[in-house]
Amino acid sequence: MQNPIILTAAAALSMATPAIAETPVLTVLTYDSFTSEWGPGPAVEAAFEETCGCDLQFVGAGDGAALLARLQLEGPSTQADVVLGLDTNLTAAARETGLFAPHGVTADLALPIAWDDADFLPFDWGYFAFVGNKGAEAPTSLRALADSDIKIVIQDPRSSTPGLGLLMWVQAGYGDAAPALWADLADNIITVTPGWSEAYGLFLEGEADAVLSYTTSPAYHLIAEEDDSKVAWAFDEGHYMQVEVAGKVAGTDQPELAAAFMEFMVSDAFQSIIPTTNWMYPAVAPVEGLPKGFDVLITPNKALLLSSDEALAVRPAALEAWRTALSQ
Repeated sequence: MQNPIILTAAAALSMATPAIAETPVLTVLTYDSFTSEWGPGPAVEAAFEETCGCDLQFVGAGDGAALLARLQLEGPSTQADVVLGLDTNLTAAARETGLFAPHGVTADLALPIAWDDADFLPFDWGYFAFVGNKGAEAPTSLRALADSDIKIVIQDPRSSTPGLGLLMWVQAGYGDAAPALWADLADNIITVTPGWSEAYGLFLEGEADAVLSYTTSPAYHLIAEEDDSKVAWAFDEGHYMQVEVAGKVAGTDQPELAAAFMEFMVSDAFQSIIPTTNWMYPAVAPVEGLPKGFDVLITPNKALLLSSDEALAVRPAALEAWRTALSQ
């Protein structure tokens, strides 16, 4: 005779299983710091799941530039429904994969540039900068930095969007003189990390005088730690801009959920999370404005930005100049 308790439990399990199986899953491929406990991921996941009736799953893939490499490797077999964390230095190459579909979203974007990309939708933006300690020697340009004895940590442009951003910053600011600048900057660089988190951690541990990061990074220390000891250096040649974007994968098996997420991404529920978790400027102005602390950040006197096609075209030569300088 079978145990009636076991039969009852089995019956309950069989009734529960279809309900669990029917919960749709939306997979968003992004960079690791977005999914961390202190990043936007947990709050975004909770807010979206309140409205979608789905299971939102973030999958980390290293730093931003590593996303593109993964997509190029996986091709049409990718399990991602949405890719979040590319930037304008990568979107031309990402478009060449043929993996993305138009997002179809209209939004009142608060970007300092016009935006008309049908495939990639911005979720935040900022300016790259070197962050150091208040009161320490502060160079006024990339050239002055290269001519100094200041020790810095940067990120690898092959895996990191900040690292690639520095590559484009040097290229946009110095053009044909970029290889010479890299040659002089090489002895300032104590190490090159795969991603932003590792580099910033080394700086905070006192291993370097400064780190490649963002003009908004001091806001974290001000707001989260009540610490005003970190500053972004203002450079005369201007600062390179980063616009981070998301794209909907054309082959997604959850097209309606992917579309809903793209719409949600420019809503106040998402955008209000960005300033104090991703520590960037939101792509759409939050209803309550920016938090106190953002008002004291430096404002670059000149914004540098190559178009996505220009960035794709100059990247091989810029990367070669970087590699040559650092191998000496």
